[in-house]
Amino acid sequence: MQTSAVPDLAHTHARPAHWLATATAMSAVVALAGLLQPDHAGAGESGGGPATAAAAAPAPAPDATGVELPLECGGAPTAVVEQATGDLDGDGGPETVVAARCEAGSGTPPSGIYVLAGSRAGGPRVVATLLEPARRQSAGELAVRDGVVTAVLLGYSSPDVPRCCPDERETVKWQWSGGKFVESAEDGDDTGSV
Repeated sequence: MQTSAVPDLAHTHARPAHWLATATAMSAVVALAGLLQPDHAGAGESGGGPATAAAAAPAPAPDATGVELPLECGGAPTAVVEQATGDLDGDGGPETVVAARCEAGSGTPPSGIYVLAGSRAGGPRVVATLLEPARRQSAGELAVRDGVVTAVLLGYSSPDVPRCCPDERETVKWQWSGGKFVESAEDGDDTGSV
């Protein structure tokens, strides 16, 4: 057997302890580099510290539970029959749209459609009324898509139609424009008899 003229080098024989030491050192370098990097999300903003990152998380949509709605029910309780959420005014925070009515033993009481937003005090509050109960319509399907509220409204063609059985149906939408909600008929509206 022929011997090598080069001396035996201990570091040319990798042992598990060497690999472990190398991996630990590399992990420490990567972790240190991560700590020293600037915060790219707030790099161009002043005061982009940890409090700013926590404030950037969107607030949840307001919960309609327990909110006093402007319905006159003569002592009867109110019921939320439909609910949808979405950013309606483009501020990045979601609002909640609710269709509510008085609970009645029979018939179909008229609905009100209301927009709820969070208040500075933390609780939700009514910020807009889209459908007044005085219009004597009931809200069916309710949706929020791309900042537009869409609802199916059921009504009556005459006072002779029983209040249990609406015979008119229309689809309307509301969109935030010029500092207020603007109502319009949906394209291809199905206004007419049910």
